Amino acid sequence: MAPINDLFGKKLSVINIGAPVFKDDLAAQNVSVVQLDWRPPAGGRPELIAALDVLRDRAATDEANAVAVAAILDARPVLTDVALTALEAIPGMTPTTILHAGPPVAWEAMAGPMRGAVIGALIYEGLAADEQEAGRLAASGRITFAPCHEYGAVGPMAGIVSASMPVWVVENKTAGNRSFCTLNEGLGKVLRYGAFSAEVIDRLRWMRDELAPALKAALARTGGIDLRTMIAQALHMGDECHNRNKAGTSLFIRAIAPALAQTGAAPEVMARVLAFMHSNDHFFLNLSMPAAKAALDAAHGIEGASVVTTMCRNGVEFGIRVSGCPGNAWFTGPAQQVQGLLFPGFTAADANPDIGDSAITETYGIGGFAMGGAPAIVQFVGGTVGDALEYTTKMYEITLAENPSYTIPNLNFRGTPTAIDLRRVAATGLLPVINTGMAHREPGIGQVGAGIVRPPRECFDKALLALAKRVDM
Repeated sequence: MAPINDLFGKKLSVINIGAPVFKDDLAAQNVSVVQLDWRPPAGGRPELIAALDVLRDRAATDEANAVAVAAILDARPVLTDVALTALEAIPGMTPTTILHAGPPVAWEAMAGPMRGAVIGALIYEGLAADEQEAGRLAASGRITFAPCHEYGAVGPMAGIVSASMPVWVVENKTAGNRSFCTLNEGLGKVLRYGAFSAEVIDRLRWMRDELAPALKAALARTGGIDLRTMIAQALHMGDECHNRNKAGTSLFIRAIAPALAQTGAAPEVMARVLAFMHSNDHFFLNLSMPAAKAALDAAHGIEGASVVTTMCRNGVEFGIRVSGCPGNAWFTGPAQQVQGLLFPGFTAADANPDIGDSAITETYGIGGFAMGGAPAIVQFVGGTVGDALEYTTKMYEITLAENPSYTIPNLNFRGTPTAIDLRRVAATGLLPVINTGMAHREPGIGQVGAGIVRPPRECFDKALLALAKRVDM
């Protein structure tokens, strides 16, 4: 008998590589078959494979990445202040500057939630009296729109920062750089989802006039709050510090409340401040985000490094920045639809494409990258506990390090996957996982659900080509 006939005369156990249709055919014939999850590097595209070849075995890239990784892991973000206005704190801010989430976008192209938030900010600033006047001003060219990321800041959802909004000030004590973020407004009808009714503006003014001064005075008595330590504790208590912030918010209240009591503030002021924070489980999000930003900015601009230092979205486009492409070189693709759980009464057609700077948490190695240690998150974004564990373990394949400060108890205290590497994304075909909220397409309606999203591959393809060209010049 010929060897080939001898082979097929026995019971087969098959591993199928490539098109799953062959696996399906074999399974239909009761053949034991396993589908190998494999795809050609860089999607098989010759120009991307060539770029990957330039970067993959380049010693200078490995050395640059080691510097970038060390900057991220060694970062010690500390909350040092509440600036009573963004104008006084953020370099380059002007009375007519409006910062927004995501990569650059013009007023005419903005998504509904962001347009609504801009209108609200212009009314809050006293630059416009109503929606119509604000719309005309936004379109007039007299307002400077720019990404938060280009000013050392970050903002959730629409991410709007205007001149007289108070901002957290976070200092990276290792590198000396600072980052900024507004205070979280709470849930419901809020500016970050595009609402601009009188109650929204009144809340923003209360935050400016009472909340921020009270927190500033209290924070001055703490000597600063180490956010790296607080995030590490929150991760051990079931948060992932993007969509689940119950533990982080509780830890922050515990840290600030005694200092608040020492300020001599009126009891009714302290009661309002503490009640506001207590009622908002996402209050800590606006601290985890600038903590991540402060760490990643320290790793940006290292010549030749293939580490991703920014992931963000403006509701129209998703954008990334890469350490080895200094400054504000953006690589963009279309913002994707979030897949997950919708609140009652809403459908997928109601949801705006992905929006917000909060993916800075995943870029830092927490958020979706730490879901394996936050099993309760699946009740909010969908899926199972097993899915959450798999999301985290898969991310080790596209990152360069494990963060010893941020460990996951149910992965035997393994450090979170940290420092996304363009080369590994291209080689594996895996894209970063992000868990996030969904905003309604129309301004002011608010959150309609939460789920999982991945960046468009175009961002990473463009960045890979640009970095390879830069280092190969």
